[in-house]
Amino acid sequence: MENETRQEKGTAEESGFKPVLGLSDSPGELETLQARPGTVFDQPEPAELMELTVMIPARNEEDCLAACLESLVSQSEDVFELGKDWELIVVDDHSTDRTAEIARSFAGVTVMEAGKLEHGWTGKNNAVWTAAKQARGRWLLFTDADTVHEPGNLHRAIHEAKKHKVGMLSYSPRQVVTGVAQRSLMPLVFCELALAYPPAKVSDPNQRIAAANGQFLLIEREAYRRLGGHAAVAKDVLEDVELAFLAKRRKLGLRFRYAEDAVSTRMYRTTSAMIEGWTKNLALLFDNTLALTVWRFLDILLLVALPWLAVELWSARFGGHSLQWLGAGWVLAILWVRNLFRFYGRVAKSNFPFWDCAIAPLGLPLFVVLLYRSWFQHKILKQVSWKGRSYAA
Repeated sequence: MENETRQEKGTAEESGFKPVLGLSDSPGELETLQARPGTVFDQPEPAELMELTVMIPARNEEDCLAACLESLVSQSEDVFELGKDWELIVVDDHSTDRTAEIARSFAGVTVMEAGKLEHGWTGKNNAVWTAAKQARGRWLLFTDADTVHEPGNLHRAIHEAKKHKVGMLSYSPRQVVTGVAQRSLMPLVFCELALAYPPAKVSDPNQRIAAANGQFLLIEREAYRRLGGHAAVAKDVLEDVELAFLAKRRKLGLRFRYAEDAVSTRMYRTTSAMIEGWTKNLALLFDNTLALTVWRFLDILLLVALPWLAVELWSARFGGHSLQWLGAGWVLAILWVRNLFRFYGRVAKSNFPFWDCAIAPLGLPLFVVLLYRSWFQHKILKQVSWKGRSYAA
């Protein structure tokens, strides 16, 4: 996989970076970093910092934004007051629906309009960068409009990051799915992600593998400055994973885990959006997408062909030696059961409910099509689309 074979482009020392003070067991002296045009280093520090800034890029999110904001605003309390101890910023990315209106209806929420989308930037990176340059928090949380946060998770996430001495903490949310297409496909995708990006290895500073989920990405302020902010990954469609690689390369500390206790999300509200979204991402998430396509196609053949052949052999239609054919049928049946256990053992790693995993075989044909489609868009057409915008792949 790409994440296991990708070579480091340079050590922290070669890049001119040292571990951030307070985030390493062996802190070094802070280096003077030269400001570069278009990066966070150019931004003056506010006179007084808050504990946290939560930033939500939103483009035509009227269907889900209200639930997200309600789950966040409700976490304001006397000891953690919105507007005093933390701030919440929604960046309207040139929406054509009621997104901005919904955001403004929540007291204490700051609404910004994304800056002009320049060449070399994706829409999401441009939107969060608009907010990040004005953020006043010691901790910066980048989260999506389709997330719902559990009570108290903001405080707990900061505590978790401090406890583990990391500059970047990312959660993989509990996925909310509806309809047969989503319920059968999503466990297949997420089990592959769990195998390609094991959280224990991702969180191990001695392993090169890195990953993060942009649906919940918490970064310490100084760590974000040292990464270069989202300006460092301006053109990347998979900016969360790229930021994670930077965090590991620069030894800022990275922790990644599945967090059903903290946040949930409904990534896609329609099948067409799901197809567009995974077409955009799959070829970037998995190194040899074509090989994975072949393996999953073989899954289809094994799950369908083995029981069919077993039944045919049991019916002794291939000759007069019925006992031999009967025995061969049982061999195929045993192989099918073994393959079925292997398949479901893999799918169980997706952290999806039992019944969603149970119907996962129904999603295999669509998964194969999406893997190939993503490879074709990235490698042949070299262009992907998302939310009405096209990006070079």
